[in-house]
Amino acid sequence: MSAPESNTGSSSGPEQEPGLDPGTAEELEQERAREAGPVVDPVDTESRLAKALQQTMSSSWTVSVGAVLLAVVAGSIMIAFTNDGVKAASSYFFARPGDTLVALGQAIGGAYSALFRGSVVNLQATDFVTAIRPLTETLTYATPLIAAGLGVALAFRAGLFNIGGQGQMLVAAASAGWVAFGVSGVPFPLHLLMALVAGIAAGALWAGLAGLLKARTGAHEVIVTIMLNYVAFYLIAYLLATPGLLQAPGSSNPKTPPTPESAQLPSLLGDRFNLTWGFVLALLAVVGVWWLLNRSSAGFAFRAVGENPRAARVAGIDTGRATVSSMLVAGGLVGLAGASQVLGGVTTGFSSDIDAGIGFDAITVALLGGSNPWGVLAAGILFGAFKAGGTTMQAAEGVPSDIVLVVQSLIVLFIAAPPLIRAIFRLPDPNRRRAAKKTKATRNRKEAAA
Repeated sequence: MSAPESNTGSSSGPEQEPGLDPGTAEELEQERAREAGPVVDPVDTESRLAKALQQTMSSSWTVSVGAVLLAVVAGSIMIAFTNDGVKAASSYFFARPGDTLVALGQAIGGAYSALFRGSVVNLQATDFVTAIRPLTETLTYATPLIAAGLGVALAFRAGLFNIGGQGQMLVAAASAGWVAFGVSGVPFPLHLLMALVAGIAAGALWAGLAGLLKARTGAHEVIVTIMLNYVAFYLIAYLLATPGLLQAPGSSNPKTPPTPESAQLPSLLGDRFNLTWGFVLALLAVVGVWWLLNRSSAGFAFRAVGENPRAARVAGIDTGRATVSSMLVAGGLVGLAGASQVLGGVTTGFSSDIDAGIGFDAITVALLGGSNPWGVLAAGILFGAFKAGGTTMQAAEGVPSDIVLVVQSLIVLFIAAPPLIRAIFRLPDPNRRRAAKKTKATRNRKEAAA
């Protein structure tokens, strides 16, 4: 008759070592478990990684990056077709195909290296100041694009299409410039502040007029803002051509007097660079718009009206007030761009082309940035790099500067067609996944009711 098995070796408790009492063995086992760390299920980890990857691939940021890549590829094709070396080598392609490939590499690589050299850093420079000057030029071009892009993006989040950036910039520039050279005897900080406030207020009121017509009469903001662009353009042209208003005294040219030093934005990195404190104001505007949209009740009202005006009205939100308020804030941001142009960008006097197409470029910046403040910041810097490096491309490699404009236009075209981007890069469609989840939830509710 065999002896009964001992309970010491059973799996019901921790494994005991010889010579240790049960309490000490349990403490030793707990110490080993703490050192080993938590047990992670590899299947669960893989599912989380797959879910995170799927969310990343289906985000709007991925579509924006894909649009930029496709636009760059299209730009490369145009560079190749317009390059004289490629044309010459392609004439005997079948005899010596390698020459054509080398010419393609030199043309495309030289063009984009020139773009990098003119917008980021000049590695061929002999001193540090010359090396980083391209980056400062990029940020200088990006300053009004960021501010104006924020104005367009905020209106987009509120369900409005602010196409009136040009008009808002013009009236803001005229107001800031008039305060700058029309008011004398005011010291530096106060004079600059007065000019900035005048420009921001003028842009806000000009856009607020479109918001008021939208809220009170239902007039479409696209039509109203486009018409206000023409009104602002011809109004500024009249003021510039009339002595005693915006026209410089003693001059018959439609141009304003220079901006006095007491109203100029100071240089951010010294007199050797064109970058001013307007870039810092643009960064503060990015943080302010992010806080407004994500941390304030007014921003919640803007987003609610933008998502579903009827639901927002049922929830007790004054949609008319939200519409006017969002356009006021959007116009103020575009007005900041116009004021920064007069007080920091063009201080020798400006004419009716002071907007420099920024009002319409801001629409592209807002679309590329996904109407997100941080996305607008990145998109503004990217387009600033295009503007800064385009000149170097043309001067160093003979690439037409219009190709940069074509690339910017193609970015808008591709962003306007997300299904095309997803089809080319085989990206998942988030709307299809949401529709599948909604269908499954509806089916489950029907089954539960049955």
